[in-house]
Amino acid sequence: MTKTSEPDPTPVPAPDWTVRGIDRDEFPSVARVVGEALLASDSPQGRTERLRPLMDAHGYDRFLVAVDGDEVAGSVNSFRFEMTMPGGPRPVAGVSGVGVWPTHRRKGVLSALMRRQLRDLRDRGESLAALWASEGGIYGRFGYGAASMEAELTVARPHARLVPDAPRDPALNLRLHYVDEVRDRVVEVFRKLAPTQLTRFQRADVWWDRVLADTPEARGSFGGLKVALVSSADGPQGYALYRTRAEYDQAGWHSELRVHELVAGTPAARVALYDHVFNRDLVAKVVVENTAVDDPLWNLLADRQRISAVPTTGLWMRLVDVPAALAERPYAVPVEAVVEVADRYAPWNAGRWRIKADEVGADVELTDEAPDLSLDVSHLGAAFLGQHTLSARVAAGVATEHTLGAAARLDAALRVAHAPVCGVIF
Repeated sequence: MTKTSEPDPTPVPAPDWTVRGIDRDEFPSVARVVGEALLASDSPQGRTERLRPLMDAHGYDRFLVAVDGDEVAGSVNSFRFEMTMPGGPRPVAGVSGVGVWPTHRRKGVLSALMRRQLRDLRDRGESLAALWASEGGIYGRFGYGAASMEAELTVARPHARLVPDAPRDPALNLRLHYVDEVRDRVVEVFRKLAPTQLTRFQRADVWWDRVLADTPEARGSFGGLKVALVSSADGPQGYALYRTRAEYDQAGWHSELRVHELVAGTPAARVALYDHVFNRDLVAKVVVENTAVDDPLWNLLADRQRISAVPTTGLWMRLVDVPAALAERPYAVPVEAVVEVADRYAPWNAGRWRIKADEVGADVELTDEAPDLSLDVSHLGAAFLGQHTLSARVAAGVATEHTLGAAARLDAALRVAHAPVCGVIF
C-alpha cells in the first residue's frame, strides 16, 4: 500500500509569468520559440510544418506556455508514452518542446513552466517523466537525474570478426530491402521486442515516419535507408536500419556503413545482422549508433579492444510522485530503508520515506524515523533505471549516508539485468 504526502504548506512565491495551455492555432508561436532557443536552421514556418504531424497525432492538451502580454516567452510539452521501465511497460511523460525566448532567459520562465508541468503530471496520475537534455546543466535543478548512457560503436573492417562460438542458425533467412518495402515487418519486430528492452517506447506511426525518414535532410552525405531483415519460419526476427557512404582515393576504399538501429529477438538473429553489416564489400568501417552500454557486440567481437566507443548521456529521469514511482517497480533483492528526499519543485515528494521492497514491488510510506540516506530527488531519478548508483553520489558528497551500507543495499535492489537504450530523441 502506498501513501502520498500532502503538499508542502509553505507558500511558493507566485511567478511573474502567466502559464497556460495552448490550442492548435497557437502552435506556430511555440515552434518559433523552441526553434530559436535550440538554434534551429529552418524557418519558423518550415519548423511548424515539419512538427505539425507529430503534434496533430499527440494533441496539444499537454503543451504549456509562459506568456508576456501577448507574446509567448517559453514553452514545455510532454508526450504520453508507453515506455519500458524496470518491471515492464508503463506510462511515462516524455518531456519535450522546452524553450525560452532569448530575451527572456534567466528570468524564471522555465522554472514557472517546469513547476506547473510537474503539478499537472501528478494530477494526471503520471509518476515518472523522462527527457533528453540539450544541455546537461539545465535539468538537475528541476529534479531530473541523468539515468542512462548510450554509445556509438565504431569497428574498422579488418577487425570486424566475431568470436568462433557466436550463435548462427542456418535456418534464418536474411534479405536486404529498401525501407518502403518492409516497413510493416520492421514495425512488427519492434512492437514485440520493445516491452523487453528497458526505456524503449511503443512508436506511433508519426514516430516511425521520423525513424524511417529517407529525405535528403535525413540522408545527409549518405545514401538511401536500407533494411537488413532477418526472418525464420515464424516470421521476422530482427532488423538493421543502415546507410552507406562511398569514399575512394588512391589508397583505396574508405567507405562507411552507419547502422541507425539494430533490433533482434534472438542471439542468432543478432549475429546474422552483424555478419551482414560487417561483411559488406568495399566498406572500411562500420558505425553502430544508439547502443546500450552493454550491447552484445562487446562479447561477440573477437577483439573487443578494436571497438571505438563514444558514450553519451541518454535519458534523464524524474520521479514526479516518489512513493508511486518506487512502489511500481520490482527490486532485485529485498531491501528496507528510510530515505529522506528533498524536492524543491514538487514539494509533495519532500520528506522521509520508509521503503520496504522486494521482487514484486514496494510499500512506501511517510515516517518520522531517522533516515538511512538523505538526497535530492534528482539522485533517485538518476538511479531509478539501475545503471547509475546512489553509492557514487555518496562518494561524491552530494548525497549523505547516515547508516553505513544503506546506499549499497539500495543499489543492489535497484539493479537491472541489462542497460537501457531508447534510441530515439523526442
